[in-house]
Amino acid sequence: MMMINENTICAISTPSGIGGMAVIRVSGKDAFSVVDKIFTPSKKEISLSAQKAYTLSHGKICKRNEILDDVIVGIFHSPNSFTGENTVEITCHGSLYIQQEILKLLLENGCTPAAPGEFTQRAFLNGKMDLSQAEAVADLIASASSSSHRLAMNQMRGGFSNELIQLRAKLLDFVSLIELELDFGEENVEFADRFKLLDLANNIKTTIEKLIQSFGLGNAIKNGIPVVIVGETNAGKSTLLNHLLNEDKAIVSEIHGTTRDIIEDIININGIIFRFIDTAGIRDTGDEIENLGIQRTFKKIEQASIIIWMIDTTHFNKEIEYIADKIVPYAKNKELIIVFNKIDKLNSEEQSVLEDEFLPHIPAKRIFLSAKFRKNTELLEKALMEAAKLPEWNNNDIIVTNIRHYEALSNALTALKRAETGLNENRSSDFVAQDIRECIHYLGEITGEISTDEILGNIFSKFCVGK
Repeated sequence: MMMINENTICAISTPSGIGGMAVIRVSGKDAFSVVDKIFTPSKKEISLSAQKAYTLSHGKICKRNEILDDVIVGIFHSPNSFTGENTVEITCHGSLYIQQEILKLLLENGCTPAAPGEFTQRAFLNGKMDLSQAEAVADLIASASSSSHRLAMNQMRGGFSNELIQLRAKLLDFVSLIELELDFGEENVEFADRFKLLDLANNIKTTIEKLIQSFGLGNAIKNGIPVVIVGETNAGKSTLLNHLLNEDKAIVSEIHGTTRDIIEDIININGIIFRFIDTAGIRDTGDEIENLGIQRTFKKIEQASIIIWMIDTTHFNKEIEYIADKIVPYAKNKELIIVFNKIDKLNSEEQSVLEDEFLPHIPAKRIFLSAKFRKNTELLEKALMEAAKLPEWNNNDIIVTNIRHYEALSNALTALKRAETGLNENRSSDFVAQDIRECIHYLGEITGEISTDEILGNIFSKFCVGK
């Protein structure tokens, strides 16, 4: 287990840049004494360590007898703080100069700069939360939709951890009975009813499989559903992306082959994040740079869950069949939406003919819209929600969102299946016990009951400084 760094650390916890207010966090055994050296309260001359927990003090911070800023100082006594240590939060004005000068004063008076995620890491090491809850802190900060926020809050409050604790407790009871038999091997005593153990193993396996299966939903909610927009040049792909983003993200031009690289951004539709990817127009071209862009288009199609094939209804030519032959093979295990663009230039009869006769052998949702005039784009958003096929879930459901958790659960399931096979085949109890111990080990990796410096360092290095 990683040792706790006993230095008193400090960092700016609010985002970089100029704002109305900023927060500088100090944590460690000397947090109060360090801040006392630079902070003068407005009223009583009383040290911060002597003040009650969860109180705010108004005062000033001076630099060489010159007032740097009027501030509010919040006090949190160990162990009842986020980190489990003495903690001070200084709220100052959002000037970059003020923030940096206060930070310099703290460093001059005994603090060390906090590493990325070090405040949350200390909370974990001090037993304020387990590792899966600590990871949920980063997910909560990064949440970009109501759904990802709900998942992060549920995990941070211990929903996932409680499920794992129950599984590990059952497995420990399981392995304890088997290992007890090993102590009485010569007496040929059986403490564990094999039928009951098999039933228990099957129940635990079902629970773990359910958690593993939830990763598809969790990953989609957390990271967004990848949607690639493809089609011939000048079909209106970039115009559609700009409309959905409500900004001029992609260059729009009548010149063919304008988009040569991949353009990506996220869009929140009814609380679900979609990662839209605008691609180079597909056509047979001798331009080397444009061909590189088209190659990247097909790579993105492979990675996407939903394909939007945009077609210029005013410009049908041989490229349509060429593109169909390229796209359809990729769409077999994906959701395909065919979007007929520029309907402002079609009459109802022409639209009806297209809807009935355009490549009827291709199973796909068909949408008619005008990206330029923002007509019927709400139909596309509805089609996207349907194509996402996300099952309904509520706040009490345990959803796995982290690839590390998914891999640990998969390893735990493999070990449990080996134990189940051992019980069915009446293998030696020590082999079965070893498999169960391995399953317990992988579940413990998720919550941090079993961890290494390398794992912890990798997890917390991805946090922002100040958290």
